[in-house]
Amino acid sequence: MSLLAAVDLTGWYVGYVIAGVLITVVVILVSIILGLARRIGVQADVVVGALDQARINTLPLWDVDKVNGGVRSIIKSAQEARSALGGGQ
Repeated sequence: MSLLAAVDLTGWYVGYVIAGVLITVVVILVSIILGLARRIGVQADVVVGALDQARINTLPLWDVDKVNGGVRSIIKSAQEARSALGGGQ
């Protein structure tokens, strides 16, 4: 009877070993995923900082349209003045 009890417990031991291996593998995979997520978060912060700097550096480009409008107005006024003074086109 002692031999039968040992045979029955062998399945349990094998099950515990398999469960321990699976839990270890899952813990390793989750730690790898968390490490990669941390790296992605750090890189995302760097990218956001670079994009903010690029936005700050390109803000003057929004004033180009205002400058162009002013230049158009000056050219139109100069042309009107020229034609009013009898000049050519």
